[in-house]
This record gives sequence, C-alpha cells and structure tokens, in this order.
Amino acid sequence: MNWDWDKLQEKKKKQQGRPRPQRPLFGDDDDAPREEPRARRHDFRKKDDGGDGFRLPSLGAGGGKLIGWGAAAVVGLWLLSGIYIVNPDEVGVVMRFGKYDRTVGPGPHYALPMPIETVFKPQVSRVLRSEISGGGGRLARRDSGPVANGIDMLTGDENIVNVQFSVQYRIKDPVLYLFNVLNPTEMVRSAAEAAMREVIGNNKIESVITDGKLQIQNDAAVLLQSLLDSYGAGINVIAVQFQGVVPPPEVSAAFNDVTNARENKNRFINQAEAYRNELLPKARGEAAAILNEANAYKATRVNRAQGDAARFEALLEQYRQAPKVTEQRLYYEAMENILRDAADKVLLDAGAAGKMLPYMALPELRQNPQKMEKR
Repeated sequence: MNWDWDKLQEKKKKQQGRPRPQRPLFGDDDDAPREEPRARRHDFRKKDDGGDGFRLPSLGAGGGKLIGWGAAAVVGLWLLSGIYIVNPDEVGVVMRFGKYDRTVGPGPHYALPMPIETVFKPQVSRVLRSEISGGGGRLARRDSGPVANGIDMLTGDENIVNVQFSVQYRIKDPVLYLFNVLNPTEMVRSAAEAAMREVIGNNKIESVITDGKLQIQNDAAVLLQSLLDSYGAGINVIAVQFQGVVPPPEVSAAFNDVTNARENKNRFINQAEAYRNELLPKARGEAAAILNEANAYKATRVNRAQGDAARFEALLEQYRQAPKVTEQRLYYEAMENILRDAADKVLLDAGAAGKMLPYMALPELRQNPQKMEKR
C-alpha cells in the first residue's frame, strides 16, 4: 500500500517536470490529450509571472466609437422626448421632480424628459357633465320596491321626492383640479347630492314638483359652487338641471292631478292673455280712428262756419252799400240753387202763361207709358 502511494507521487513529479504539448486554441488535432481544454481554462485563471490575471478581449478603436455613437443617439432621443404640444382647449401643467413648476398655454413647448419633468394637459375649455341619479349601486329603496334612476330626498314639509339631476361644470384652476383633489368626478357627484338635499330640505314638496324648480336649481348651483370652492377643487359650476322630479308612488296620482290642474290653469291664463293682446290693440286702433274722424269733422265744421260767417259779413257790407242790387242778386242765386236739378221744369213769362193751357203728364203715367196706351 505504501509502495503504491510512493509510486503515484513519483509519477506526478515526473509529469510536472515534463513540457506540456502545445495545440491551437480552436484546432482540430485529435492526437492532443483530452485534458487540454481544462488546462487552458486553468491557465486563463492562473496568474503568470508578468500578468495581472484574466482580462476581457479588447474591442479596439472602432468598437469604442460605435459605443459612443450609440450612447449619443440614446441621449438625443431621450432629450427629444421632451417636446410636446398643448391643444387650443388645453393648458399644460408641468411638474418637476413631482412638484408643480409652471403652467403653459396652447402651442408647442419643451419640458425636460422623464423622470425630471412630467406634463399634464387638462381640457379647461371643455364643459364636463356629471349625472346624479340612483344608478351605480346607489339605488334608493322603499318598502314598495326600488326607485329607478332617482335619489330619494326629504322636503321641508317632511315628504319624500325622487330626484334625478345633472351638473355641468368646467375646470377653473387646473393646478387645484389636478393635485388638490384625488377624484374630482366623484367629489362633484357627492357635493352636488349634498347641496341638492339641503336646498330641497328647505322647500315644500309642492314647490319642488311644480313651479319652484327653477329657483331650486339656481340655489343648488350657488351652494355647490361654495362647497367646491371650500374644498379647493378648482371647478366652476355652470348649471344644475333637473332630469326628473317625481313624488312617492303612493300619492303620485294626486300629484299628477294637481299638476294637470296647474297646467290647465296656466293654459287658460295664456289663452286669455293672447285674446287680450289681440283685442286691446284692435280696440285701441278703432278708438283712435273714431277720434281722428271726430277731430276732422270738428275742424271741417269750424272752418265752414268761420267761412260762412266771413262770407255773410262781406255780403252784409255789400247790402249796406246797394240794397236793391244785392237783394236781386241773392234772389237769383237762391232760385238757381233751387232749380238747378229740376230738368222737367218749364219757366214761362207771366203774360204767356195766361194765354195757353200747359199740359203735363201725370207722374205715374210718365213712369209707365204702356199703361196709358192700354187705356
């Protein structure tokens, strides 16, 4: 056993002192010992007398330039990614390292690429709309069953109405809208519902269902705006509009009758107003026409009377100067006026009239001459 161990050690010493056969790194010599690749791997890891150990192969001068151009291209694309365009209905809100930095208007702009600066572009001129109803898991329920598309609210006289309405709003401050509120849409819905409940709670059910809707909408819009301003939401409320306001189903028939009666009343009032608007101008026109005719007749009679008086005074002056001549002229003028239209009259001298018998047909015979011939 000891002999075998000594013999093995002696053989190893001879092999270490023997020069190793050389072969190409990627040669095809089949006579080379099979342990050579393992020896080569061992030589790469082993330090030589003048070496520093294992090194990666060098790419040379051409490989370094290629890496430099590639890095420059990547940096250039990264810098160009900071160019952005803001549309006319938008504003650009720029954040630098997660903090608000500036606000820019429409047009092309540049921001440092991510992750240095981030750009948000909210649409500030767009009118947003939020529907507040009983849908989306918020369906109000009563003992009689669910109420479709509405929210139950309590009025000031302790009645229940089912309300569905919408809110139209616009972004007023984009910075507050983006960073001061987590979910602006849901916040508007919740604030609008709270404002509407408060306003309806201050009104009676008859006013809510009939003629008080417009005032309730205006009051709800004012209250909602104050709530959003107190939250710092950066939102401007444009309008609050009812989509539907109905009474409880138990009394809906009675309220429908009241509504119909009120509509009939308004219809009759409108018809009466239309008739009055049609009749009054016509009566005023006729009255003005009669008044104008009376004034014209008055002016005519007055002018005629004044003319007759002036003519009589002139005739009186002439009569005073020549009574006989004036009297004869007046007689002729009077007879001329009397006999002007008497075409069947014959005037004879007094002497001639006494010597002849005038013949004149009876009026009825003149009107029917055939009757005289039959006789």
